[in-house]
Amino acid sequence: MSRPAAAGARAALKPTPFRRPVQLLAFGFGSGLFPRAPGTAGTLAAVPLYWLIADWGLPGYTLFVLAAAVAGIWICGIASEQLRVHDHPGIVWDEFVGYWITLWAMPVDWVWMLAGFVAFRVFDIVKPWPISHLDRTVSGGFGIMIDDILAGVMACATLHLALWVL
Repeated sequence: MSRPAAAGARAALKPTPFRRPVQLLAFGFGSGLFPRAPGTAGTLAAVPLYWLIADWGLPGYTLFVLAAAVAGIWICGIASEQLRVHDHPGIVWDEFVGYWITLWAMPVDWVWMLAGFVAFRVFDIVKPWPISHLDRTVSGGFGIMIDDILAGVMACATLHLALWVL
């Protein structure tokens, strides 16, 4: 039996990413609509875009990822408000940014792209401290983005350590 909604609470709405541009971005151009593992699907959808920006040089790549992260706070916040639910599972813009952060200053090679995919997904799913703390306590668009940003930073550090050791 489901619990009654709290007084004044509004029911969540069905996503409409193909009618609302903000939701189109938030849902990773539709990749977040996958019924199973939308975060993994969103990360996979970030790969071709990585190929487009990977050769921009470190300053251009860094500026793009920073802009995507800042814009993501707004994108995810607005989509969350439109859907009336915090961090809808289909919102995957944060996975895009987290994956791009993971591959910051890494060689552009399929081996590192695959390693980055796996490392980022592990950190994003397992959510070791402080990722788990931020995921539970920070709300709004910043809350949606920050745990994936930190997962990307940790995955990036892991890849750089592996690159240094190898």
